[in-house]
Amino acid sequence: MSAASIPSVSIAVGHTGRSKSTNELGMRAMQAEAYKYRGEQFLLIKSPPASGKSRALMYIALDKLANQGLKQALIVVPERSIGASFSDEPLAAHGFWADWTVRPKWNLCAMPGGEENRSAATGKVKAVGEFLTSEDKALVCTHATFRFAVDAMGIEAFDACLIAIDEFHHVSVNEANVLGGQLKELLNRAKVHVLAMTGSYFRGDTAAVLSPEDEARFATVTYTYYEQLNGYEYLKALDLGYWFYSGSYLEAIGEVLDPKLKTIVHIPNVNSSASSTDKYAEVSEIMGVLGEWQGRDEATDFHLVREPDTGRVLKVADLVDDSDSNRRSKVLAALRDPAHRNDRDHVDVIIALGMAKEGFDWIWCEHALTVGYRSSLTEIVQIIGRVTRDAPGKTRAKFTNLISEPLADQSDVVEAVNDTLKAIAASLLMEQVIAPRFDFTPKDSGPRSGYDYGAEGYQDGKTNVGVNEETGSVHIEIKGLKEMSPEAARICREDLNDVIAAVVQDKETLSQGLFNAENSVPQETTQLRIPKIIRDRYPELPEDDVEAIRQRAVAALTLVQTSVKTEEKINANLGLLEGVRRFVLHVRELSVDLIDAINPFGEAYAVLGRTLNANVLEQMKEKIAAKKVFIPEEEALSLARRALEWQREKGRPVQITSADAWERRLAEGVAAYRNYTARKKAKAAAVGEPA
Repeated sequence: MSAASIPSVSIAVGHTGRSKSTNELGMRAMQAEAYKYRGEQFLLIKSPPASGKSRALMYIALDKLANQGLKQALIVVPERSIGASFSDEPLAAHGFWADWTVRPKWNLCAMPGGEENRSAATGKVKAVGEFLTSEDKALVCTHATFRFAVDAMGIEAFDACLIAIDEFHHVSVNEANVLGGQLKELLNRAKVHVLAMTGSYFRGDTAAVLSPEDEARFATVTYTYYEQLNGYEYLKALDLGYWFYSGSYLEAIGEVLDPKLKTIVHIPNVNSSASSTDKYAEVSEIMGVLGEWQGRDEATDFHLVREPDTGRVLKVADLVDDSDSNRRSKVLAALRDPAHRNDRDHVDVIIALGMAKEGFDWIWCEHALTVGYRSSLTEIVQIIGRVTRDAPGKTRAKFTNLISEPLADQSDVVEAVNDTLKAIAASLLMEQVIAPRFDFTPKDSGPRSGYDYGAEGYQDGKTNVGVNEETGSVHIEIKGLKEMSPEAARICREDLNDVIAAVVQDKETLSQGLFNAENSVPQETTQLRIPKIIRDRYPELPEDDVEAIRQRAVAALTLVQTSVKTEEKINANLGLLEGVRRFVLHVRELSVDLIDAINPFGEAYAVLGRTLNANVLEQMKEKIAAKKVFIPEEEALSLARRALEWQREKGRPVQITSADAWERRLAEGVAAYRNYTARKKAKAAAVGEPA
């Protein structure tokens, strides 16, 4: 069986080895950076999978218990399987001054029974209470156990403790989020220390994880995907792609499932339109695509499937079958067995539904094949995180979203493209997550310390790009870039990807940028839609800061899109950072106007056009273009404001007859705004009110 070549965006990195090297205390780069902030009462670590967050917690927790007056540490994880990441570690053997230990009785993730008993007198909640009155130092439990314990005992019971919350994106400001409400109470009481950790700060429901005022109380350590991947020894490139099918996905999965690659297949939820509703039959058919079933391995309960082309027997772990709890436990235990962690041949394919996502560690995984769209960008980022582990011989990894092609004869094809838009949004966001850190400054603002500006160094009056290979940062000067307040600078430094996540999740912005590019101009996206998204997210920001953040978000999104290459064009020696540098240095002058005039979704559309049925693609374009029949009042006001700026810069008003598409659009906006104003005046006059 030979899999098809999947159109993908490919992101190449430098594999410098830095992110895996350790200092004299045994700490990797991210852990050492986090440890610098160990004295902070509230600390947020944003760091990708496999960067060592769990061990960073151990270092910080040990210091807080020994040197900062805290009596105990509670590590809170979203599901029981992740609890194993916080088991005993001999840190002293690698240079640290203490070992990390958790007594088995306080690892509640290994304790039999579910989370349903909320009484303080029984079960896991009782165990939390007993721990708090003991002399022991560390406990591991699930988010659910912690929530029930707080309900049963009150937040006062946790005074003088460190509360470490893993996979922090499960928290939100939504009133229905119990853990989020409890966290706010703990922050307001201010008698605990909180360490929050996440590999993905995005939520599928777009709710904020923390309110702005609460987030401002946290010191933040951000270690980027780029720093992590660029510092690997072996992995050089990550491919992100989607593949469309018609009919049943089981008829198409053989086109993209390559048995030569170590693969996790995530099948759709039984309630999804992509599902046949019989998950067991789907697993059986997928194994049939791989080859002929030979039985089960006695030691692991993995399925044995003989591949017809080579005769090789594949080991397939089935995490979908939950009909026999003993069998499932045996499969899970075999996958987690530390004795086989470095054994590439232990398993070949894992088929999962709700499992093998966040916290699942299989370093050999080369391909994450996900069937059907996922409503949560967090889930996609977590799934992609399964393939971004470094392992000997693993030079390339890929994520493929296998999604249903909208039917060309559907009455309203626009409604059928939601899955497509969500898949593209996930890919765009992941590209941004993996990009270098951008440090944007106005033209001629001077060199930044620590950056390499090339053989000739920084040159006044010219286009300058500085690169810090160690941190994966790039300094770029842009003509016309606005200065900003300290709060806007914090947002750009810590939350720029959150802003971009909001942009790519906005269906109107994404659909117009992808499918209506021929009938509109990029500035409608870059100058009109994106500012509105920023205002909605940060309603208290002044307009100058909204514009400053907008400029930097558009620049980051556009620079990544113009620098990534589709798979057939990729040069393995051209990293993403180098692609950004080449683009910047090859334009005549990098300016805000130039960036605003580039469609930030152009490369995504190029990939889409190579895999989607041409007839369907054309119908999608026609339908979405037809939706734009008038200019809403809010958009007209934004266009009129932009027209005033345009007039100040050019010294003349915009012309409806201009050959420039953006100038025509501005003029249309001015005309529409005048009409709205005239109607309001007429209405006011009719009822005798002042205009």
